[in-house]
Amino acid sequence: MKLMGFESKGTEKVGIVSDEELIEIDCSMIQALNCQDINTIKRVKTHDISELEIKPPIRPSKIVCVGLNYQDHAKELDMELPTEPIIFIKPSTTVIGHLDPIIYPKTSTQVDYESELGIVISKEAHRVNRKNAQEFIGGFTVVNDVTARDKQRKDVQWTRAKSFDTFAPIGPCIETEVDPMNLNISLKLNNEIKQNSNTKNMIFNVNELVEFISSIMTLLPGDIISTGTPPGVGPMHIGDTVEIEIEGIGTLKNYLKSE
Repeated sequence: MKLMGFESKGTEKVGIVSDEELIEIDCSMIQALNCQDINTIKRVKTHDISELEIKPPIRPSKIVCVGLNYQDHAKELDMELPTEPIIFIKPSTTVIGHLDPIIYPKTSTQVDYESELGIVISKEAHRVNRKNAQEFIGGFTVVNDVTARDKQRKDVQWTRAKSFDTFAPIGPCIETEVDPMNLNISLKLNNEIKQNSNTKNMIFNVNELVEFISSIMTLLPGDIISTGTPPGVGPMHIGDTVEIEIEGIGTLKNYLKSE
């Protein structure tokens, strides 16, 4: 099931994707992700998706990102595989949705794309065992971990490079019924394929990441774990269009705009 956020009459709402239509439902995204039987939720009306203003499917308190988590990416960089996940955080103010503009900061000379699978947490998670991790995962989405690479090279840590406003496009939906361990993931820049891999190449899988991160910090409902990027990372420029497709979830599309 695909769940999408949208705006109607100034209010953000939730719907179930059905072909080119969106069936509006009477609940929040978190309530929908935790619902045992979605058929018990009241249907409000049906919308034409093309006529809607799509919003980020979730509003996380934080996005916990994982660095160097694809074997083929480590090979590309000629780096040893990490023995435990390398993590950092993007603030909630980085979040934008499908078709929203990514703002290219005046202070940066290189802004890169990074296609990633996003884990959406549906229940408060603290010291979760990997065997039970699925109980705390509501679904999966597409994330672009946009990075000011020049700032990342300059700074000792990555906060500035990863935290500019609009640097975390998310969407277009949350898929609740997909196997995250074997999904094709690709990125096109101006319709040219730049990244093409599969989540089976992850060094640390979805369940291992939930266990590791929840042993450090409590994950709240709506939080996202961005699981790392495959090889082929590179720069974007003002006017470019970037599209990330993950099998079974959908395509997240954004464009670059000057500050």
